[in-house]
Amino acid sequence: MKSKDLAAIIGVVVVSALFSFIVSSQLLIKPDTKKQFAEEVSAISADFVVPGKEQFNTDAINPTKLIKIVPNQNTKPFSNQ
Repeated sequence: MKSKDLAAIIGVVVVSALFSFIVSSQLLIKPDTKKQFAEEVSAISADFVVPGKEQFNTDAINPTKLIKIVPNQNTKPFSNQ
């Protein structure tokens, strides 16, 4: 390599580095707008409030229990019968 070739390569590298620095500084977020804020939350306590007897009692409906209304022998309920 000749010294002129080396000087041209160094010049291209410097110009491209400056160009990429200028473009990236315009496209990326400015440091003063990088701040993020979060709302304050209350501390978690170990106290547990017992729910009312209207919801939790022995006569309440159990939503996890399988409810069978009538016996169904139809294996294809959506067929055209």
